[in-house]
Amino acid sequence: MTNRFSHRAIPLILVSQCCLALAAQAGGEIQGSFAPAPPVTGGGGMVATQEAHATRAAARILAGGGNAVDAAVCAGFTLAVTLPRAGNIGGGGFMLIHLAKENRQTAIDYREKAPGAAHRDMFLDAEGNVDNRLSRSGHLAAGVPGSVRGLALALRKHGTISLTRALEPAIKLAEDGFIVGEDLHQSLAEHRGHFKDSPAALKVFYRPDGSPPALGSRLIQKDLAKTLRLIARHGPDAFYSGPVAGAIITDMKANGGIITSDDLTNYRPVVRKPVSGTYRGWKIVAMPPPSSGGIHLVQMLNILEAFPIAKYGHNSTNTIHICVEAMRRAYADRSRYLGDPDFADIPSGALISKDYARRLAAQINPSLATASAKVSPGLGAQEDTESNETTHFSVIDQWGNAVANTYTLNFSYGSGIMVPGTGILLNNEMDDFSAKPGVANAYGLLGGRRNAIEPNKRMLSSMTPTLLFKGKSHLVATGSPGGSRIITTVLQIVCNLIDHGMDISAASAAARFHHQWFPDEVRVEPGFNPETIAALQARSHRVKTRPLMGSTQSVSRINGHFYGASDPRRQGALTIGLPASKKGPRLKPKKKIQP
Repeated sequence: MTNRFSHRAIPLILVSQCCLALAAQAGGEIQGSFAPAPPVTGGGGMVATQEAHATRAAARILAGGGNAVDAAVCAGFTLAVTLPRAGNIGGGGFMLIHLAKENRQTAIDYREKAPGAAHRDMFLDAEGNVDNRLSRSGHLAAGVPGSVRGLALALRKHGTISLTRALEPAIKLAEDGFIVGEDLHQSLAEHRGHFKDSPAALKVFYRPDGSPPALGSRLIQKDLAKTLRLIARHGPDAFYSGPVAGAIITDMKANGGIITSDDLTNYRPVVRKPVSGTYRGWKIVAMPPPSSGGIHLVQMLNILEAFPIAKYGHNSTNTIHICVEAMRRAYADRSRYLGDPDFADIPSGALISKDYARRLAAQINPSLATASAKVSPGLGAQEDTESNETTHFSVIDQWGNAVANTYTLNFSYGSGIMVPGTGILLNNEMDDFSAKPGVANAYGLLGGRRNAIEPNKRMLSSMTPTLLFKGKSHLVATGSPGGSRIITTVLQIVCNLIDHGMDISAASAAARFHHQWFPDEVRVEPGFNPETIAALQARSHRVKTRPLMGSTQSVSRINGHFYGASDPRRQGALTIGLPASKKGPRLKPKKKIQP
């Protein structure tokens, strides 16, 4: 089943949806097996996002001479309108950037922070047990949003267009509306109960009788358009200290929230040094803490280097077994050693060292699973669920600059709270903290003291925007949503490309599996070979078939040619390849508003 998109709106741009899914549709996802179409190709740049309007908006920026950061920022704001369950200005995330002229990479951490009034036991009841309702819904669940300052910082440091220009498509789509497709219609039908405590959200997203907007109707978000227009006119301060901030604080005070004006005014994104490693001759660059993604991606790849994965074959019993054992050990380390680096020393160097990986690889029995109860964080004596509804987008421009960006509200539509008069959905990222050491979050992830709740601290994340390099000839930007499955989804994209020689479309469509230490089970997508499952079970793996994992958006530049693919697991995604240009002058920057 495929979606068709109009090509007329983007003249002279090559447009294609990357994959053909063969199966029935259910719950906004497409179940079954996937047959990859050829990758989208281009000669002058590539954009892949989870939503077609955002892809088109970003592609127009590239076609007009903007660079990858310009296009990425435009996509980020557009997704806040057209993919409201994950795209956002009320959440946060991570942007990884490759600067071609300088041949260097940089990371922008715009992850949410705990409010200043947050404390370690804020989600415990009178008996000291975790009350999950408090951390997952309502105003107390919201961290201080980072998306607006983060995207604006990226544009100011590395973009060429004004914030006003970057916001134009988002404002127009919010003001005039856009046609509701099957994906959004089904998502809103499924999540209506999540908005029960937010009259503002119910008014925007549902008809008077409580039903979701009809297929083919137009979703208009006037309040969100007003908010975006204020940001375009006055810069990020409109959100963090202006009238939008005032609306957020008023709503917090009226509903038991703890975000204050100081929390908003003082929020700043952080520029960090990416995590980097090597895998079979490729350079791997990914997000550093407070994302756990980069460290554990490199750690798992280091372990896999000890095994002939290519010889074993794609998704063979041997390959899955070894990958699962690597995943098991990395997620055990995640539980103890990862957190906000501004609050704790993270042993990053030790975790991504080749020597440590060799020690872990030596523990793996090639013919028998290791029980997770027998695997503990392995560095020695040291101090001691994210949702599917994150979204990722990737961009490469004609000059070879690249962006891999993952951001989120956490659950679908975050906390389910829309700030009245603003159109802003608040995140529920406070659930990504460890509310109590040893107690799993909504996605089964365990955490320790490094990820305990503290004022002004960033919560640990699994988001894994990633860049891959092979000399000067190959560049790949990739990433995915999927909560705790993000890291393993990206791992399999890397292995599919490097070990199994797949093109970017086949790598995106291939069936996925996952293990995260606890629960001690191998999660596989529907349609895995029953003989392979039986062989894994014979090695003492507990195998469970679960819903589909991830929604990767991947772009690449190989010897000057561009290729891209959107994951077929979700409806509405679109990849656009631009034709080769004469590489004329870039857009002349308009007056910029400093964030």
